[in-house]
Amino acid sequence: MEAKAVAKWVRMSPLRARRVARAIQGKPVDEALVITQLAHSKGARVIRKVLESAIANAEHNYDLDVDRLYVKEARVDKGPFLKRLKPRSRGRADIIKRPTSHVTIVVAEREER
Repeated sequence: MEAKAVAKWVRMSPLRARRVARAIQGKPVDEALVITQLAHSKGARVIRKVLESAIANAEHNYDLDVDRLYVKEARVDKGPFLKRLKPRSRGRADIIKRPTSHVTIVVAEREER
């Protein structure tokens, strides 16, 4: 059984968030929480919140054992750009693209061997 959590329209570059997402993929949940706590990046804060939400979903919605959970999938997809105009000289304007991200984290229970 698996549970997931999604955060959409996060105002952050997907490349910035993917560094942390790659670091926690496949790790036990407690180790992934430590990694996101110690990583000093904007992406780590967002991914930690989504990870905590996925853990809560697994515990409350599916009655999964939190001690046996691991991060099955940590995905950061590119969202649409927010386009802003910046005035330039001679009446021109430059387009500033503000990136957004969609963060998806899936946690699952490890099978006993």
